[in-house]
Amino acid sequence: MASALRLSSTTLRASSLYSSAPVRSAAFNGFRAYSTGKTQSLKETFAAKIPGEIEKIKKLKKEYGSKVVGEVTLDQVYGGARGIKSLVWEGSVLDSEEGIRFRGKTIPECQQVLPKAPGGSEPLPEGLFWLLLTGEVPSEQQVRDLSAEWAARSDVPKYVEELIDRCPNDLHPMAQLSIAVSALERESAFAKAYERGIPKSQYWEHTFEDSMDLIAKLPSIAARIYRNVYKDGKVAPVQKDKDYGFNLANQLGFADNKDFVELMRLYLTIHSDHEGGNVSAHTTHLVGSALSSAYLSLAAGLNGLAGPLHGLANQEVLRWLQKMKATIGNDLSDEAIKDYLWSTLKAGQVVPGYGHAVLRKTDPRYVSQREFAQKHLPDDPMFKLVSQVYKIAPGVLTEHGKTKNPYPNVDAHSGVLLQYYGLTEQNYYTVLFGVSRALGVLPQLIIDRAVGAPIERPKSFSTEAYAKLVGAKF
Repeated sequence: MASALRLSSTTLRASSLYSSAPVRSAAFNGFRAYSTGKTQSLKETFAAKIPGEIEKIKKLKKEYGSKVVGEVTLDQVYGGARGIKSLVWEGSVLDSEEGIRFRGKTIPECQQVLPKAPGGSEPLPEGLFWLLLTGEVPSEQQVRDLSAEWAARSDVPKYVEELIDRCPNDLHPMAQLSIAVSALERESAFAKAYERGIPKSQYWEHTFEDSMDLIAKLPSIAARIYRNVYKDGKVAPVQKDKDYGFNLANQLGFADNKDFVELMRLYLTIHSDHEGGNVSAHTTHLVGSALSSAYLSLAAGLNGLAGPLHGLANQEVLRWLQKMKATIGNDLSDEAIKDYLWSTLKAGQVVPGYGHAVLRKTDPRYVSQREFAQKHLPDDPMFKLVSQVYKIAPGVLTEHGKTKNPYPNVDAHSGVLLQYYGLTEQNYYTVLFGVSRALGVLPQLIIDRAVGAPIERPKSFSTEAYAKLVGAKF
């Protein structure tokens, strides 16, 4: 890996985030690499860690490879592999009681230690991406350099813009996002290098380049879809001296409201990663294990995210809340909320936004959004409704007895925040989730290529074979 650290002195003309100092580019085994020359770049930081990580995995497998780490029950097999310990995911671990930790850090800890924009209070998603990939908290300068690098890579090919423009407006925004990301396969450094023939030790470098380019282009792609479907089709250019969250807010058309910009920074950070077993993360990993490019792997993950049992749930929550508001009006009494909750349950429906496959407490991502609302929109009627549901729903769901976790998840709050600032188009919400999720799943794809993770191929049985395995007779 030492050869991966050799740099040349090629110079790129670009503006450093929040600074007039130039950002210098270096040739990194034939790739672009952006650096101030004073701080270690993301690619350098990650490259330096690879040998140690490979040795750690080799030692773990050699000394403990035969150790049993769990058992599988037939209920788990027929229950969607729920809880089966079978995936490696470095970026985050989800604990049923305390919630998500990003590289060992809770959401409040990330909010405290990750760099922020000048005058801002929420962490920049660039910092979380760095943390997920390397396990290290980046310096403020490193995050500024990464913001500048993404801005420099952000130009979307003309054919992709035209492809988005030709999509019918009634095609779901998530389908348009998946189409656009898939079309970027034409740009894949990894696919081209693999076709030429490269050693496995270089897989991660090409995957890194694809991932950086893809992440950089996502705000412009997402904004183009939004502006085409809901507005005038005009998309503001990326401001090369601004951060990722600002540019997404600006291209959507909401940057005039500094609180919305802060919301985007928070939203992109907390929606990025939720360990590896959820549909979008697992799908990206699974497709990537076949050595598909970052573009095709993420497109597959986005298609999973678009399902109503996954990312699409956030728009379903808002619709349910709006229907409740239309029914009970301004009566936010405990009794009115309780009656509506029971009417939902007795109709055979679930309370959207409540319950989680793993969590058994209130989702910390919900809490972070609630704290944002308490700070910025405490008197909003919809936030007051959400707060009342939060107060009453756990008791009702516990009494109902069919929900293992009666507490809210992240989807229970995000839609209310977005609609408050004027982004009311619910069908679009999952696109924002998709942009954020790329920040969480692509670091693991890079790591997989760096450590030589194999293709994923679990064993399956028929129902008859399982019956024989457990000694059942019909």
